[in-house]
Amino acid sequence: MTPRSVHPAVQLLMLLGLAVAGLCLASLLALLLANALYGVSMLQFGALAAAPERAPHGWEVLMLYQGLSLAGVGAGAVVLPLLVGQSVGSYYAPRRLGAAWWPAAAGLVIICSVPFLSALVAWNAGAHFPAALHGFELWARDKEDQAAGLTKFLTDFHTPARLLVGLIVIAIVPAVAEELVFRGGVQRCLVRWFGSRHMGVWLAAAIFSAIHVQFFGFIPRFVLGLLLGYLYEWSGNIVVSMAAHFTQNALQLVVLYLFQNKLLPAAFDPDANAAVPWPAVILSAALTAGLLYWLHQRWSASQPAPSLDSVLPSERVSR
Repeated sequence: MTPRSVHPAVQLLMLLGLAVAGLCLASLLALLLANALYGVSMLQFGALAAAPERAPHGWEVLMLYQGLSLAGVGAGAVVLPLLVGQSVGSYYAPRRLGAAWWPAAAGLVIICSVPFLSALVAWNAGAHFPAALHGFELWARDKEDQAAGLTKFLTDFHTPARLLVGLIVIAIVPAVAEELVFRGGVQRCLVRWFGSRHMGVWLAAAIFSAIHVQFFGFIPRFVLGLLLGYLYEWSGNIVVSMAAHFTQNALQLVVLYLFQNKLLPAAFDPDANAAVPWPAVILSAALTAGLLYWLHQRWSASQPAPSLDSVLPSERVSR
């Protein structure tokens, strides 16, 4: 069986099934380990997840569960190429990593975009739905508050050891697993299905943002998905978007750690959603756009990524 003999829509369904199977198996493993290491039974896990601050090992158990669960989703994505007759490397990284500066440049894109994305975060957090959707807005804000409370608990980095665990579970694992699924899997299939690079990138970014079920952070996460999507589409190597994703998550965690340990002033409080000065926002957007344009030109001048371009005549990819 060759990759071309499996329609992209079918590959998407296969990816969904594999991701769910990986999630279920990894979650079961996490629960078994939580029981073996911390004495938390499966019946007790529900109560622990609802109020982890009351459990003696609540932080450790949730970190273990989150890390393994997301790793299981990524493992499902790794199996997909094997089922369609292609190696993992050629499927997710059809173009070789041309130079060490490729991932570094992707990380620099994210660093440059921070003030611009921060402004979007502040704006989206204060957005309101139409009056007809007031009930939905109340429900969404309640879910947002619950998620914020859990995130605050998990990102309590009062020791360097906790920061290290956080970098592994919240930065490295999502960077690998989510990029394999959303950019390497979902976006790749959508590009082939619709015959349009832009359609694939934008739809994948929307799915990436929506799957987090945080409606008051949808826009900045959607824009982040666009950045990651085009970095992958232009470079043709999943390591590039992984590096950018890792930079985004790791930078937030390091800033949070430094702030919590009083090594940064109040202006750097990640939870404040303070307004970013417009000159900084405009400069950030300009630098990000300029760097993206430069990268696009450099990557376009080299050989196109074969597996993103080598499609059937009826699936020609528009640029």
